[in-house]
Amino acid sequence: MNMPPVVSAQEWHAARERLLKKEKEMTRAMDALAAERRRMPMVRVDKDYTFEGPDGSASLLDLFEGRRQLIVYCFMWHDVDNVCSGCAMFTDNVGHLAPLHARDTSFALVSRGPIGDILRVKERMGWTIPWYSSLGNSFHDDMDAGDGFGLNVFLRDGDEVYRTYFTTGRGVERLGSSWTFLDLTPFGRQETWEDSPEGWPQTPPYGWWRLHDEYEQA
Repeated sequence: MNMPPVVSAQEWHAARERLLKKEKEMTRAMDALAAERRRMPMVRVDKDYTFEGPDGSASLLDLFEGRRQLIVYCFMWHDVDNVCSGCAMFTDNVGHLAPLHARDTSFALVSRGPIGDILRVKERMGWTIPWYSSLGNSFHDDMDAGDGFGLNVFLRDGDEVYRTYFTTGRGVERLGSSWTFLDLTPFGRQETWEDSPEGWPQTPPYGWWRLHDEYEQA
């Protein structure tokens, strides 16, 4: 197997500095892209969708759990004994939801499978993310996931729901941390350093960070 070249510490640091310059350029470009995303227009969701969860029927509004923002991942469904490995890998990499909740953002999975089978997979994998069945409604088609997978972001204004963002394919590969998910939302990370529209909710950075079991106490 061909290995990277072995160099002196001085040469390694010089190579690292050259790469770091490019990484910082990419970080600034990603921040600018997130700022543009926060200024995206949105579209009203007029259709009433009925999902099935562990406690019975739920509407799209119910999936918000009272919060202003909602991220929904359409988990590709084959069969209870043929779980999509890509969607499972994505879900395994989703962090604890407490930081998202602290930023007024809920997260849920939806699949075109029977809720009983979905709950069997959820228990097997040890996942705690809310997971609903969309079997029988057109949510996946309307939200551009079809028979595949995709991630949508929604904003709630009272009882009105708006769709603000969608990504699929390799667009979901870099996601998993609370920061990457918040960067997809209309309000972003809600920190003062961000380039956001006037009036967006913002607080100083770091101040809202907690150990995940401390958020409820705060």
